[in-house]
Amino acid sequence: MQGGCFTISSLGSIGGTAFTPIINAPEVAILGVSRSSMRPVWSGEAFEPRLMLPVSLSYDHRVIDGAEAVRFTRFLAEQLEDPDGLMLA
Repeated sequence: MQGGCFTISSLGSIGGTAFTPIINAPEVAILGVSRSSMRPVWSGEAFEPRLMLPVSLSYDHRVIDGAEAVRFTRFLAEQLEDPDGLMLA
């Protein structure tokens, strides 16, 4: 494949809370990042405040297998959950 690209787009700075990124050629995928916010998350015993960052991944199924896209999204979430680990890598 030649000329394909991956784009990261953010609407968080203008108050976006969620959106569906649209792929434009020659993109093969686009990651949409929205505004982070503190949300209550159930820990099994009580609600605890947690900083949540909504992300959306759109991709061209002709190029990217859906299972690989899910693995990438899960990997990204794991990296963002442990920012200290990013600094050590």
